Amino acid sequence: MWSKLTVIGVVVGSAIIGIGATALIMHLGPITVTEEYTVLPGESVSYLIPAPEHTYQTMNIAGDRFNVTLSSPGDGLQIPNAEYRESAALEWTHAASGDTTIYIKNTGGSGLLINPVIVRSSDPIWIAFDFMVIISGIIIIGFSMGFAARRPKGF
Repeated sequence: MWSKLTVIGVVVGSAIIGIGATALIMHLGPITVTEEYTVLPGESVSYLIPAPEHTYQTMNIAGDRFNVTLSSPGDGLQIPNAEYRESAALEWTHAASGDTTIYIKNTGGSGLLINPVIVRSSDPIWIAFDFMVIISGIIIIGFSMGFAARRPKGF
């Protein structure tokens, strides 16, 4: 029969393994990111989007005036330093695996609203982190199972 400490350790370890496995499944393959940024007048922002081949990207930008420079890998969208007024809807597809570079500078008098919907490659560091979480759960279960083992006389 297991002691209370063993049961608690097995339950906690199993929960940690489940959390790590769920996160591992989420971090495999491309990740879709939807965000919203506000850039103050005179400030600039840059993006580096690593993405696999044939991923569709969109970015909506709204504000008084702004400059956009965009470069996508392969035969993707290439926009030299262009000035926009009011709004811009950028859409492109990665023709090859690689990084898209975007540089946006707010040259208007009001805030600039940037709303990207990007698909990016998963970062290998997160996969390694998920495996560490799973291994931690296994170690917790192992230690708690040690409490169920019979102890020799004298301990």
